[in-house]
Amino acid sequence: MLNARYMIPLLAMVVGTSAQSQTQIFYAGKQINLVAGSAAGGGYDLLARLTARHMGKHIPGKPTIVVQNMPAGGSLVAANYIANNAPRDGLTIALLQRGMLLIGLNKLPQVQFDISKFNWLGSLNSEVAVTLANASSEFVTTRDLFEKELVVGGVINVDPETTARLYNDLLGTKFKIVNGYNGTTEIGLAMERGELQGIADWSWSSFNAQQPHWLRDGKVKVLLQGSLNATPELAHVPRALDFTKGPLERAVLELYFTQKTVARPFLTPPEVSSDRLATLRTAFNALMDDKEFHADAERSKLEVNLIDSVAVEKIISLITSTNEGVRNRYVNATK
Repeated sequence: MLNARYMIPLLAMVVGTSAQSQTQIFYAGKQINLVAGSAAGGGYDLLARLTARHMGKHIPGKPTIVVQNMPAGGSLVAANYIANNAPRDGLTIALLQRGMLLIGLNKLPQVQFDISKFNWLGSLNSEVAVTLANASSEFVTTRDLFEKELVVGGVINVDPETTARLYNDLLGTKFKIVNGYNGTTEIGLAMERGELQGIADWSWSSFNAQQPHWLRDGKVKVLLQGSLNATPELAHVPRALDFTKGPLERAVLELYFTQKTVARPFLTPPEVSSDRLATLRTAFNALMDDKEFHADAERSKLEVNLIDSVAVEKIISLITSTNEGVRNRYVNATK
């Protein structure tokens, strides 16, 4: 008869093996739906498809992962779907545009989700925003943004629009926002056609992936960078934080840039069982050391620097604990 002191570890091993076996049986032959809250062809979409090609092999049972684009409202429709209608069985995950992390601060009736209720898997990278102007425009230096009206493309509730509004209010820039675009891909095409003079916020890594020749060929000028920390590649480009009018305005902009530290957040709906959530988090984390994943990212000219769920949840906690003064200033600046 086994000694009692050996029974507990043995029982734990049996339970753990049983749970793993059940997870493998569940996912075998199944399809996971990856909801991308973005339009096809943009940075979020490309990263969603990169993840879909590799994450499944790290899940017991090796399910296939299929991307479904749901771009309306800058991921608002996708976020509402994940919160309220998506199945809770571990067969739905999502990549939302980072603007969804702060949109709840506005307390708008159309926001039907609470970011603290989502289950976070991690983020594929952090981002630095760049403000670009066509070389054919009159904009040569950062100072020009404060003295002339730059016509930029906007996506409602998404960085190209939100950042322009914040810069105008908190810094005193003069962006003229033209909304109606589905993503940076469309804005880029409009810039090439001469319909727009520039863009207030394009993620540096996405810009390099989608339009690497623009800088090389001198088609655009980088006038401003937006992030908590300057990137070495843009050491010569002024930071937006250096132009804030006062401490409150700086606090608001720092809050806004906080979301860029978890710029490509993956999540599941609420109420997914703990064992399946743990399986999905383990699979996401496994991409950090997946050589095929990183080689694919490099071939696709996509920058990845994975951040785990613990780090994402810390950012979520910071956002949800924002004090009322900063929240009100942020809301007023983004109206």
